[in-house]
Amino acid sequence: MATQPLKLPSLKGKVIAIDGPAGAGKSTTARLLAERLGYTYLDTGAMYRAITWLALQGDIDLADEDKLGRLARGVPIEFKREDDQDKIYANGEDVTTVIRTPEVTRNVSQVAAHKKVREAMVVRQQEIAAVGSVVAEGRDTTTVVFPQADLKIYLDATVEERASRRLVDMVKMGVTTSLTEQEADIRRRDELDSQRKHSPLKKAGDAHLVDTTNMTIEEQVENIIALVRSLFKA
Repeated sequence: MATQPLKLPSLKGKVIAIDGPAGAGKSTTARLLAERLGYTYLDTGAMYRAITWLALQGDIDLADEDKLGRLARGVPIEFKREDDQDKIYANGEDVTTVIRTPEVTRNVSQVAAHKKVREAMVVRQQEIAAVGSVVAEGRDTTTVVFPQADLKIYLDATVEERASRRLVDMVKMGVTTSLTEQEADIRRRDELDSQRKHSPLKKAGDAHLVDTTNMTIEEQVENIIALVRSLFKA
């Protein structure tokens, strides 16, 4: 895969939004796509993970929407590119790694389901993307956060494939788990995300579906690059 950004004039200022369920490849694909386009990478899911981690550290009841809403409104969250890595900071602390732990993963859907938390995060996300040239990914980026995005992508894959990917990630982190456990967790998160009252996960009517089940990450990125070139004459 080419490492130099395309940086074509016709791409300047666009907003590309990527939705999809857990384990579909959103984060890695969006990050690599942003690199290819010379865009800013906005990981909206990491913002909810950061709030979840802070709530767990502060022993905040994850059912307490008011407290979580105040936390989400008051905590500074920043994305930074350091040493060729995308990092996220909350309250000035690098939380890039700790927000990917199993404990955060188990609880983030509950925190993200709260209306006050989502409202606070959407405002932050729209502020970050206001200047354009952004690849944003999450579970409501095409329907709620950026409904007017220049390009909408919905990544999906079978539960089995998504669980397999998550198992690989957990093993790399030194976490003891199994494929059965990961499949159960994926199904649970799918149900929570798609059935939550506020901003449920769903495919936008004008989003391009990309089934990543049998694709490598590189193939996923190239598939979207082809769409970008076709739509924006790049």
